[in-house]
Amino acid sequence: MRKINIKIEDTKRFQFGDNWKSFLNTIDSERIKIAEESLKEKMGSINLENKTFLDIGCGSGIFSLSAINLNANKVHSFDYDYDSVECAKYLKTNYKSNSNWTIEEGSVLDEDYIKSLGEFDIVYSWGVLHHTGNMFKALNNAAIPVKKGGILFISIYNHQGWKSRIWFKIKKMYNKNIVLKQFLKIPVFSYFIIGGLLIDIFYYRLNPILRYSEYKKHRGMSIYHDWIDWLGGFPFEYAKPETIFNFFKKKGFILEKLNTKNGHGCNEFIFRKI
Repeated sequence: MRKINIKIEDTKRFQFGDNWKSFLNTIDSERIKIAEESLKEKMGSINLENKTFLDIGCGSGIFSLSAINLNANKVHSFDYDYDSVECAKYLKTNYKSNSNWTIEEGSVLDEDYIKSLGEFDIVYSWGVLHHTGNMFKALNNAAIPVKKGGILFISIYNHQGWKSRIWFKIKKMYNKNIVLKQFLKIPVFSYFIIGGLLIDIFYYRLNPILRYSEYKKHRGMSIYHDWIDWLGGFPFEYAKPETIFNFFKKKGFILEKLNTKNGHGCNEFIFRKI
């Protein structure tokens, strides 16, 4: 599948596929079930049964697999990263080899490619569009394949002002060379551990180990791989919730559900095309 040139050189991009390949070693039937229940919960009253589902930036492919398990009648997954595509294909081969699930390499920044996919009942892109190097073009293109009356489910990093600007610099440094990668893991991981401990103390959570042992209950993810994803995730853009809301309002979408974050997480939006 053809790609397009973007402003960020591939050598400065975080290799998401490498992280997903490592994550595959943690996947089992329990983790898949948790991811499935997470997707179902986040979609709320929106039923995936007999729906067409487009996964933009499918990563490991675990949520495309979840859509299949929730009885979507067709799933199309694509990712810019070759290794991510291979991860999704691995899941299909091992869990849903006979399903109506298509996986290929492609870019959300390639408008011609997006238009070639046709229309879908549900377009899903969780934590992807802010890593493309051109977030607003990615947002624009993600809206193209949503059919009238269809759903667009996206998540975008929360705008934290100066904190976001600092994280931008840290992420850019992390991707410069191997030495910086190893050096930056120590202070950043320590920051996460200490911050988590202080939160547990504040809320009287007596067993701080539960934060790590039960982390997979959060979307079926792995805390280590999520930390690596956060630290390395570059290109890196962010937006205030109202910016995303106004962007899609002008495109004829109404907001059906919003889940905002106070910290460095993603704000989640479910829009319907009218």
